[in-house]
Amino acid sequence: MKKIVFTLLFAFCSITVFCQKSLVSYDDIKYLLHNNLQRADTFLTAKGYVIAKQDDKNKNREYTMTTQRGSFVNINMRSDGKRLFIELETNEIDQYNLVRESIAQYLDKDTMASGIQSYSVKDLGTIYITINDTVPYNPIKKDYDMQIVGDKHITAYD
Repeated sequence: MKKIVFTLLFAFCSITVFCQKSLVSYDDIKYLLHNNLQRADTFLTAKGYVIAKQDDKNKNREYTMTTQRGSFVNINMRSDGKRLFIELETNEIDQYNLVRESIAQYLDKDTMASGIQSYSVKDLGTIYITINDTVPYNPIKKDYDMQIVGDKHITAYD
């Protein structure tokens, strides 16, 4: 009986860790904001993302990943001098929950205005989250748009 319980627990933990391996958390966002686009390429491709669009002239990158359940995670990164701006679009509820739970211990302030959740995060910046209904309408799925703006003192290393 103990072997069955242990095996089931191990299988559940393995599946949970494997599924969240490709999702982006507070530590991943912090790493991306502190490093340049070339390091972001390496980091995100190792997590399973594919470069969908690369514009070296304007210093923009777009990464995408689709899951087996039909959901997606798109990450758009823009370099403006030494600062990086990140936009994360997804319909994966686990990605939304992972971001919210991983920043919980670092929150300075959180507000809700006009349907936009705003989180001021220590040593990171501000995260703006907008939640919309999917098209076509599905009561179970939502579209999450997260804009991450780093603090003005955070610059990307070369």
